[in-house]
Amino acid sequence: MNHCYVDLHIHIGRTWTGKPVKITGAKSLTFTNIIEHARHIKGLNMIGIIDSHSPEVILEMESLIESGEVYEHPDGGLVFGDLTIIPGSELEIYDEGTKGPIHLLCFMPNLSAMKEFSNFLSGHLKNIQLSSQRIYITGRVLQKKVKDMGGIFIPAHVFTPFKSLYGKGVMRSLTEVLDPELIDGIELGLSSDTKMADQIGEIHRYPFVTNSDAHSLAKIAREYQVMAMEEPTFAELGKALRGEDGRKIIANYGLDPLLGKYHKTVCAKCLHPARVGDQICEQCGSKKIVKGVADRILELKTKDSSPPGRPPYVHQVPLEYIPGLGPRLLEKLVNHFGSEMAILHEVPFEALKEVVPERIAVLIIKAREGTVHLAAGGGGKYGKVAEQ
Repeated sequence: MNHCYVDLHIHIGRTWTGKPVKITGAKSLTFTNIIEHARHIKGLNMIGIIDSHSPEVILEMESLIESGEVYEHPDGGLVFGDLTIIPGSELEIYDEGTKGPIHLLCFMPNLSAMKEFSNFLSGHLKNIQLSSQRIYITGRVLQKKVKDMGGIFIPAHVFTPFKSLYGKGVMRSLTEVLDPELIDGIELGLSSDTKMADQIGEIHRYPFVTNSDAHSLAKIAREYQVMAMEEPTFAELGKALRGEDGRKIIANYGLDPLLGKYHKTVCAKCLHPARVGDQICEQCGSKKIVKGVADRILELKTKDSSPPGRPPYVHQVPLEYIPGLGPRLLEKLVNHFGSEMAILHEVPFEALKEVVPERIAVLIIKAREGTVHLAAGGGGKYGKVAEQ
């Protein structure tokens, strides 16, 4: 069984002709740039590109297949060397029972299924070209469509204060909007981890995934998981999520929740800490108080521990967060050791300090072990790594 590095939530910023897909995504986030960066720089084995429904993105995928640079695996997924791409779509529901916008991830096994799914979506969206569009059907109808097409369905970043299943503050249970039998996993988001999420008993039955939600090339694999699979394919991904035939999630790797930009309850205007229930910031008088993920989870808490067999969650700091490790020095490391995954998981300290200053090598090891000093984030601002 192989160990595969997997990030299932990467956005398209622009099409190959320059048209916007994810408005807030970097212009460099084209399909081709993403797969090259994920394979050659990050060292990933599987990625989910969740704007694959956009017609021009489909055209780019078809072009890469026609040129022979990419081929479709019989068991699902598009293969680019030792990287497999899972075509997906992030969609927003906001029907009468939703009480707030919720983002959902829908993955398809191959390009023909994604084309069919895109055609279906075009009848229920205002703009099929763009990312994270509101779909004018219920969550349950969307789930059934995805499952009827052999797809994978995962609620996205479920605790963030905006556009998530639990984050809005008005929902107590996923059963209010979704069929619990048609969920394949739960995406935690950057401001939570397994220990926090498992305080909610109704999601104990699902595997947890940790993904980057990347809006730039550098953010790819800031969160990811290691999965045991025979090879990186759509079919194997499904088995890993279900824990079948020795396939499984071995470990989740992600930011310490303190680094997430919605971890603490704060004033969105001045970022002064606030208490749950505060209506006005005592520092600046603003009424824009953003409830933190940690406080929201405590409101929903029904359990004190994780279910048996839950994979470990490793707090790991991405290389770009490390003080003093700028783009040129990081490029030097990648050129020397092959990929960021190799640097984060495999390269010993003695080898690192031959390429970078010893203080940087020390911080890389601390980042790997999750022992760096952190300042908490909140209100839309990320936390920071302190050089100590």
